[in-house]
Amino acid sequence: MTAQPQRRPILVVDDELHILHVVSLKLSNAGYDVLTAQDGEEGYELAVQSNPAIIISDYQMPFVSGLELAMKLHKLPETASTPILMLTAWGFALNDDDIAQTNIVSVLSKPFSPREVLEQVEQLMAQQEPAHT
Repeated sequence: MTAQPQRRPILVVDDELHILHVVSLKLSNAGYDVLTAQDGEEGYELAVQSNPAIIISDYQMPFVSGLELAMKLHKLPETASTPILMLTAWGFALNDDDIAQTNIVSVLSKPFSPREVLEQVEQLMAQQEPAHT
């Protein structure tokens, strides 16, 4: 039996503990390693330290918003291409200029289905896997 290559974790950043719990549980149950942060500052530090495969972030958070987090990470070579799935409360829209300054690949409005988040993660992970020859 050959060892599987170590997969990079998925980082979930949200100031609402129940959302952190639901999303991280859904991803963990699907076999992903998950890191969590409760605000944008902590999310930034974890992203720089862990180089996650995907970041799932709330838009509206204390200290550093999800959009600010995405912009800061887009400026760093090690996280510039990390795909970000943004979660927004109804009424918080991201404009094209904001998205152009980030690596936000998808926006989901709250309330969302944890299954929908998992499907998006699986699609993004499949895009990142090297082609098998």
